[in-house]
Amino acid sequence: MATLSLQDIHKSYGATAVIHGVSIDVNDGEFIVIVGPSGCGKSTLLRMVAGLETITGGDLFVNDARVNDDEPMARNIAMVFQNYALYPHMSVFDNMAYGLKIAKMPKAEIAERVGKASKMLQLEPYLQRKPRELSGGQRQRVAMGRAIVRDPAVFLFDEPLSNLDAKLRVQMRLEIKTLQRELGVTSLYVTHDQVEAMTLADRMIVMNAGIAEQIGSPLEVYETPATLFAAQFIGSPSMNVLPGTGTGRGVQLANGVTIETAVLCNGPVMLGLRPEHLVADKAGPLVVLVKMSEPLGANTLLHGQIKGIDQDFVVSLPGVHREADIKGERRFSIPAAATHVFDAISGKRINA
Repeated sequence: MATLSLQDIHKSYGATAVIHGVSIDVNDGEFIVIVGPSGCGKSTLLRMVAGLETITGGDLFVNDARVNDDEPMARNIAMVFQNYALYPHMSVFDNMAYGLKIAKMPKAEIAERVGKASKMLQLEPYLQRKPRELSGGQRQRVAMGRAIVRDPAVFLFDEPLSNLDAKLRVQMRLEIKTLQRELGVTSLYVTHDQVEAMTLADRMIVMNAGIAEQIGSPLEVYETPATLFAAQFIGSPSMNVLPGTGTGRGVQLANGVTIETAVLCNGPVMLGLRPEHLVADKAGPLVVLVKMSEPLGANTLLHGQIKGIDQDFVVSLPGVHREADIKGERRFSIPAAATHVFDAISGKRINA
Protein backbone atom coordinates (compact mmCIF):
# COMPACT_ATOMS: atom_id res chain seq x y z
CA MET A 1 0.00 0.00 0.00
CA ALA A 2 1.18 3.51 -0.67
CA THR A 3 0.63 7.20 -0.54
CA LEU A 4 1.53 9.35 -3.52
CA SER A 5 2.37 13.03 -3.55
CA LEU A 6 2.75 15.30 -6.57
CA GLN A 7 4.23 18.63 -5.52
CA ASP A 8 4.18 21.42 -8.10
CA ILE A 9 4.92 19.05 -10.99
CA HIS A 10 6.00 20.74 -14.25
CA LYS A 11 6.87 19.37 -17.67
CA SER A 12 8.43 21.21 -20.59
CA TYR A 13 9.74 20.13 -23.97
CA GLY A 14 12.35 22.77 -24.63
CA ALA A 15 10.62 26.14 -24.40
CA THR A 16 7.16 24.56 -24.60
CA ALA A 17 5.52 24.01 -21.20
CA VAL A 18 2.88 21.27 -21.19
CA ILE A 19 2.25 20.70 -17.46
CA HIS A 20 1.93 23.77 -15.26
CA GLY A 21 2.45 22.96 -11.58
CA VAL A 22 0.09 20.11 -10.64
CA SER A 23 -0.09 19.28 -6.93
CA ILE A 24 -2.08 16.57 -5.15
CA ASP A 25 -1.62 14.29 -2.13
CA VAL A 26 -3.13 10.88 -2.86
CA ASN A 27 -4.20 8.84 0.14
CA ASP A 28 -3.42 5.16 0.61
CA GLY A 29 -5.93 3.12 -1.45
CA GLU A 30 -7.49 6.16 -3.11
CA PHE A 31 -8.72 6.03 -6.71
CA ILE A 32 -7.81 9.27 -8.53
CA VAL A 33 -9.09 9.88 -12.06
CA ILE A 34 -7.29 12.39 -14.29
CA VAL A 35 -9.85 13.61 -16.81
CA GLY A 36 -9.72 16.13 -19.64
CA PRO A 37 -9.88 16.54 -23.42
CA SER A 38 -7.26 15.21 -25.83
CA GLY A 39 -3.97 17.09 -25.59
CA CYS A 40 -4.57 18.47 -22.08
CA GLY A 41 -1.52 16.71 -20.60
CA LYS A 42 -3.20 13.97 -18.59
CA SER A 43 -1.23 11.07 -20.11
CA THR A 44 2.01 13.05 -19.83
CA LEU A 45 1.32 13.54 -16.12
CA LEU A 46 0.69 9.82 -15.70
CA ARG A 47 3.87 8.89 -17.58
CA MET A 48 5.89 11.17 -15.29
CA VAL A 49 4.54 9.28 -12.30
CA ALA A 50 5.49 6.01 -14.03
CA GLY A 51 9.01 7.24 -14.79
CA LEU A 52 8.48 7.07 -18.56
CA GLU A 53 8.82 10.87 -18.84
CA THR A 54 11.31 13.01 -16.95
CA ILE A 55 9.98 15.59 -14.50
CA THR A 56 11.09 19.10 -15.45
CA GLY A 57 10.17 20.68 -12.13
CA GLY A 58 8.61 19.77 -8.80
CA ASP A 59 8.81 16.63 -6.69
CA LEU A 60 7.17 13.19 -6.80
CA PHE A 61 6.97 11.13 -3.61
CA VAL A 62 5.89 7.50 -3.14
CA ASN A 63 5.48 6.66 0.56
CA ASP A 64 7.41 9.83 1.47
CA ALA A 65 10.41 8.80 -0.67
CA ARG A 66 11.34 11.18 -3.51
CA VAL A 67 11.40 9.15 -6.73
CA ASN A 68 12.03 11.81 -9.42
CA ASP A 69 15.29 10.18 -10.48
CA ASP A 70 14.34 6.54 -9.87
CA GLU A 71 14.04 4.17 -12.82
CA PRO A 72 10.50 2.92 -13.59
CA MET A 73 11.17 -0.55 -12.16
CA ALA A 74 12.47 0.92 -8.92
CA ARG A 75 9.26 2.85 -8.23
CA ASN A 76 7.13 -0.26 -7.57
CA ILE A 77 4.46 1.07 -9.90
CA ALA A 78 2.48 -1.02 -12.41
CA MET A 79 0.89 0.49 -15.52
CA VAL A 80 -2.00 -0.75 -17.68
CA PHE A 81 -1.75 0.70 -21.20
CA GLN A 82 -4.45 1.65 -23.68
CA ASN A 83 -3.29 -0.95 -26.24
CA TYR A 84 -2.81 -3.72 -23.59
CA ALA A 85 0.89 -4.17 -24.66
CA LEU A 86 0.65 -7.98 -24.59
CA TYR A 87 3.26 -10.22 -26.20
CA PRO A 88 1.39 -11.90 -29.10
CA HIS A 89 3.60 -15.01 -29.14
CA MET A 90 3.19 -15.72 -25.41
CA SER A 91 0.33 -17.46 -23.63
CA VAL A 92 -1.85 -15.64 -21.12
CA PHE A 93 0.10 -17.31 -18.30
CA ASP A 94 3.46 -16.22 -19.73
CA ASN A 95 2.26 -12.67 -20.36
CA MET A 96 1.15 -12.37 -16.73
CA ALA A 97 4.30 -14.05 -15.43
CA TYR A 98 6.83 -12.24 -17.61
CA GLY A 99 7.74 -9.45 -15.21
CA LEU A 100 8.13 -11.91 -12.35
CA LYS A 101 10.43 -14.12 -14.43
CA ILE A 102 12.59 -11.12 -15.30
CA ALA A 103 12.81 -10.40 -11.55
CA LYS A 104 14.01 -14.03 -11.11
CA MET A 105 11.19 -14.94 -8.76
CA PRO A 106 10.93 -18.67 -7.85
CA LYS A 107 8.67 -20.68 -10.19
CA ALA A 108 6.40 -21.81 -7.36
CA GLU A 109 5.71 -18.22 -6.29
CA ILE A 110 5.14 -17.14 -9.90
CA ALA A 111 2.57 -19.91 -10.35
CA GLU A 112 0.88 -18.96 -7.09
CA ARG A 113 0.64 -15.26 -7.98
CA VAL A 114 -0.58 -15.89 -11.53
CA GLY A 115 -3.10 -18.45 -10.27
CA LYS A 116 -4.48 -16.06 -7.67
CA ALA A 117 -4.76 -13.16 -10.15
CA SER A 118 -6.28 -15.31 -12.92
CA LYS A 119 -8.94 -16.59 -10.50
CA MET A 120 -9.74 -13.03 -9.42
CA LEU A 121 -10.05 -11.95 -13.08
CA GLN A 122 -11.86 -15.11 -14.25
CA LEU A 123 -9.00 -15.95 -16.63
CA GLU A 124 -8.33 -19.50 -15.45
CA PRO A 125 -9.82 -21.18 -18.58
CA TYR A 126 -7.66 -19.02 -20.87
CA LEU A 127 -4.18 -19.33 -19.34
CA GLN A 128 -2.78 -21.33 -22.28
CA ARG A 129 -4.36 -19.19 -25.00
CA LYS A 130 -2.56 -16.54 -27.05
CA PRO A 131 -3.83 -12.92 -26.97
CA ARG A 132 -5.23 -13.23 -30.52
CA GLU A 133 -7.61 -15.90 -29.24
CA LEU A 134 -9.14 -13.57 -26.66
CA SER A 135 -11.84 -10.91 -26.80
CA GLY A 136 -11.01 -7.26 -26.11
CA GLY A 137 -12.34 -7.51 -22.56
CA GLN A 138 -10.30 -10.65 -21.88
CA ARG A 139 -7.13 -9.00 -23.20
CA GLN A 140 -7.78 -6.07 -20.89
CA ARG A 141 -8.08 -8.48 -17.97
CA VAL A 142 -4.75 -10.06 -18.89
CA ALA A 143 -3.10 -6.62 -18.92
CA MET A 144 -4.58 -5.95 -15.49
CA GLY A 145 -3.48 -9.39 -14.28
CA ARG A 146 0.09 -8.69 -15.36
CA ALA A 147 -0.02 -5.57 -13.16
CA ILE A 148 -1.68 -7.31 -10.21
CA VAL A 149 0.86 -10.15 -9.93
CA ARG A 150 3.64 -7.64 -9.32
CA ASP A 151 1.85 -6.54 -6.12
CA PRO A 152 2.70 -2.88 -6.85
CA ALA A 153 2.41 0.07 -4.52
CA VAL A 154 0.53 2.09 -7.15
CA PHE A 155 -1.61 1.19 -10.18
CA LEU A 156 -1.58 3.48 -13.22
CA PHE A 157 -4.26 3.17 -15.95
CA ASP A 158 -3.85 5.03 -19.26
CA GLU A 159 -7.29 5.08 -20.98
CA PRO A 160 -7.60 1.28 -20.61
CA LEU A 161 -11.17 1.04 -21.89
CA SER A 162 -10.99 3.27 -24.98
CA ASN A 163 -10.64 0.31 -27.38
CA LEU A 164 -13.75 -1.48 -26.10
CA ASP A 165 -17.35 -1.15 -27.29
CA ALA A 166 -19.85 0.81 -25.17
CA LYS A 167 -21.45 -2.18 -23.41
CA LEU A 168 -18.11 -3.77 -22.57
CA ARG A 169 -16.76 -0.44 -21.30
CA VAL A 170 -19.58 -0.29 -18.73
CA GLN A 171 -18.88 -3.88 -17.63
CA MET A 172 -15.11 -3.36 -17.38
CA ARG A 173 -15.58 -0.06 -15.56
CA LEU A 174 -17.47 -1.86 -12.80
CA GLU A 175 -14.88 -4.65 -12.72
CA ILE A 176 -11.99 -2.19 -12.37
CA LYS A 177 -13.70 -0.33 -9.54
CA THR A 178 -14.57 -3.58 -7.73
CA LEU A 179 -11.05 -4.93 -8.19
CA GLN A 180 -9.43 -1.71 -6.98
CA ARG A 181 -11.57 -1.75 -3.83
CA GLU A 182 -10.78 -5.41 -3.17
CA LEU A 183 -7.04 -4.86 -3.57
CA GLY A 184 -7.02 -1.46 -1.87
CA VAL A 185 -4.25 -0.29 -4.20
CA THR A 186 -3.61 3.44 -4.68
CA SER A 187 -4.55 4.15 -8.30
CA LEU A 188 -4.29 6.88 -10.93
CA TYR A 189 -6.59 6.49 -13.92
CA VAL A 190 -6.49 8.62 -17.08
CA THR A 191 -9.55 9.08 -19.29
CA HIS A 192 -11.20 11.63 -21.57
CA ASP A 193 -14.62 10.11 -20.76
CA GLN A 194 -16.30 12.13 -18.04
CA VAL A 195 -18.81 9.32 -17.34
CA GLU A 196 -15.87 7.03 -16.47
CA ALA A 197 -14.45 9.79 -14.29
CA MET A 198 -17.73 10.36 -12.45
CA THR A 199 -18.36 6.67 -11.76
CA LEU A 200 -14.82 5.51 -10.91
CA ALA A 201 -13.19 8.34 -9.01
CA ASP A 202 -12.88 8.92 -5.29
CA ARG A 203 -11.47 12.25 -6.45
CA MET A 204 -10.78 13.61 -9.91
CA ILE A 205 -8.28 16.02 -11.41
CA VAL A 206 -9.90 18.04 -14.20
CA MET A 207 -7.10 18.97 -16.61
CA ASN A 208 -7.11 21.74 -19.21
CA ALA A 209 -4.04 22.72 -21.25
CA GLY A 210 -1.67 21.32 -18.62
CA ILE A 211 -3.43 23.02 -15.70
CA ALA A 212 -5.38 21.26 -12.94
CA GLU A 213 -8.60 23.27 -13.17
CA GLN A 214 -10.14 21.52 -10.17
CA ILE A 215 -9.42 18.63 -7.81
CA GLY A 216 -12.32 17.15 -5.88
CA SER A 217 -14.86 14.37 -5.60
CA PRO A 218 -17.10 13.82 -8.65
CA LEU A 219 -20.10 15.35 -6.91
CA GLU A 220 -18.07 18.35 -5.71
CA VAL A 221 -16.96 19.08 -9.26
CA TYR A 222 -20.48 18.57 -10.62
CA GLU A 223 -22.29 20.60 -7.97
CA THR A 224 -19.72 23.37 -7.40
CA PRO A 225 -17.40 23.58 -10.44
CA ALA A 226 -14.47 25.88 -9.64
CA THR A 227 -14.07 27.17 -13.20
CA LEU A 228 -16.07 27.60 -16.35
CA PHE A 229 -14.03 24.86 -18.03
CA ALA A 230 -14.73 22.32 -15.26
CA ALA A 231 -18.41 23.28 -15.33
CA GLN A 232 -18.75 22.60 -19.04
CA PHE A 233 -16.54 19.51 -19.15
CA ILE A 234 -18.24 17.61 -16.33
CA GLY A 235 -21.91 16.83 -16.89
CA SER A 236 -23.78 15.31 -19.83
CA PRO A 237 -25.22 17.08 -21.70
CA SER A 238 -22.85 19.98 -21.12
CA MET A 239 -23.85 22.96 -19.00
CA ASN A 240 -25.48 25.86 -20.86
CA VAL A 241 -23.40 29.03 -20.42
CA LEU A 242 -24.85 32.45 -21.18
CA PRO A 243 -23.13 35.86 -20.99
CA GLY A 244 -24.86 38.41 -18.81
CA THR A 245 -24.56 41.24 -16.31
CA GLY A 246 -24.69 40.70 -12.57
CA THR A 247 -27.42 42.74 -10.85
CA GLY A 248 -26.93 41.75 -7.23
CA ARG A 249 -28.69 38.43 -6.70
CA GLY A 250 -29.47 38.00 -10.36
CA VAL A 251 -28.03 37.98 -13.87
CA GLN A 252 -29.56 39.97 -16.70
CA LEU A 253 -29.22 38.21 -20.04
CA ALA A 254 -28.75 39.83 -23.45
CA ASN A 255 -32.52 39.65 -24.12
CA GLY A 256 -33.29 41.65 -20.96
CA VAL A 257 -34.51 38.67 -18.90
CA THR A 258 -33.11 38.47 -15.36
CA ILE A 259 -32.43 35.08 -13.75
CA GLU A 260 -32.34 34.97 -9.96
CA THR A 261 -29.09 33.57 -8.49
CA ALA A 262 -28.03 32.34 -5.07
CA VAL A 263 -24.88 34.51 -5.04
CA LEU A 264 -24.20 38.23 -5.22
CA CYS A 265 -22.67 39.27 -8.52
CA ASN A 266 -22.11 42.50 -10.41
CA GLY A 267 -20.67 43.40 -13.80
CA PRO A 268 -19.89 41.01 -16.66
CA VAL A 269 -20.47 37.37 -15.73
CA MET A 270 -21.20 34.00 -17.31
CA LEU A 271 -24.36 32.25 -16.10
CA GLY A 272 -24.29 28.44 -16.04
CA LEU A 273 -27.52 26.43 -16.23
CA ARG A 274 -27.42 22.64 -16.30
CA PRO A 275 -29.96 21.19 -18.77
CA GLU A 276 -31.32 18.75 -16.17
CA HIS A 277 -32.03 21.51 -13.64
CA LEU A 278 -34.42 23.47 -15.87
CA VAL A 279 -38.10 23.06 -14.97
CA ALA A 280 -41.03 23.30 -17.37
CA ASP A 281 -43.01 26.29 -16.08
CA LYS A 282 -45.71 28.20 -17.97
CA ALA A 283 -44.74 31.34 -16.02
CA GLY A 284 -40.98 30.75 -16.27
CA PRO A 285 -38.68 33.60 -17.38
CA LEU A 286 -36.79 31.55 -20.01
CA VAL A 287 -38.58 31.20 -23.33
CA VAL A 288 -36.89 28.45 -25.34
CA LEU A 289 -37.54 28.04 -29.06
CA VAL A 290 -37.37 24.23 -29.33
CA LYS A 291 -36.18 23.10 -32.78
CA MET A 292 -35.68 19.37 -32.25
CA SER A 293 -35.66 16.69 -29.57
CA GLU A 294 -33.68 13.59 -28.71
CA PRO A 295 -35.70 10.88 -26.94
CA LEU A 296 -33.31 8.87 -24.77
CA GLY A 297 -35.87 6.81 -22.87
CA ALA A 298 -35.25 7.92 -19.30
CA ASN A 299 -35.15 11.54 -20.45
CA THR A 300 -35.64 13.71 -23.52
CA LEU A 301 -33.20 16.38 -24.69
CA LEU A 302 -34.66 19.53 -26.23
CA HIS A 303 -32.40 21.53 -28.54
CA GLY A 304 -33.05 25.14 -29.48
CA GLN A 305 -32.32 28.73 -28.49
CA ILE A 306 -33.50 31.15 -25.83
CA LYS A 307 -35.78 33.71 -27.40
CA GLY A 308 -33.76 36.83 -28.21
CA ILE A 309 -30.37 35.13 -27.79
CA ASP A 310 -28.53 33.68 -30.79
CA GLN A 311 -26.94 30.73 -28.97
CA ASP A 312 -27.61 27.00 -28.77
CA PHE A 313 -29.44 25.89 -25.64
CA VAL A 314 -30.29 22.42 -24.29
CA VAL A 315 -32.96 21.30 -21.84
CA SER A 316 -33.24 17.80 -20.37
CA LEU A 317 -36.75 16.72 -19.39
CA PRO A 318 -37.42 13.50 -17.47
CA GLY A 319 -39.36 10.81 -19.32
CA VAL A 320 -40.52 10.47 -22.92
CA HIS A 321 -42.04 13.43 -24.80
CA ARG A 322 -43.44 13.47 -28.31
CA GLU A 323 -41.73 16.05 -30.51
CA ALA A 324 -45.09 17.40 -31.65
CA ASP A 325 -45.93 18.26 -28.02
CA ILE A 326 -42.72 20.09 -27.22
CA LYS A 327 -41.67 21.82 -30.45
CA GLY A 328 -41.99 25.61 -30.63
CA GLU A 329 -41.94 28.06 -27.72
CA ARG A 330 -41.67 26.56 -24.27
CA ARG A 331 -41.14 28.32 -20.95
CA PHE A 332 -38.76 27.19 -18.22
CA SER A 333 -37.59 28.31 -14.80
CA ILE A 334 -34.62 27.25 -12.69
CA PRO A 335 -34.15 27.36 -8.89
CA ALA A 336 -31.67 30.05 -7.83
CA ALA A 337 -29.70 27.40 -5.91
CA ALA A 338 -29.15 25.46 -9.17
CA THR A 339 -27.53 28.39 -11.00
CA HIS A 340 -23.76 28.80 -11.40
CA VAL A 341 -22.08 32.19 -11.86
CA PHE A 342 -18.55 32.70 -13.17
CA ASP A 343 -16.40 35.77 -13.64
CA ALA A 344 -16.49 36.66 -17.34
CA ILE A 345 -12.75 37.40 -17.50
CA SER A 346 -11.08 34.82 -15.22
CA GLY A 347 -13.68 32.09 -15.66
CA LYS A 348 -13.55 31.40 -11.90
CA ARG A 349 -16.66 30.58 -9.90
CA ILE A 350 -18.26 33.38 -7.91
CA ASN A 351 -19.19 32.10 -4.45
CA ALA A 352 -19.96 35.34 -2.61
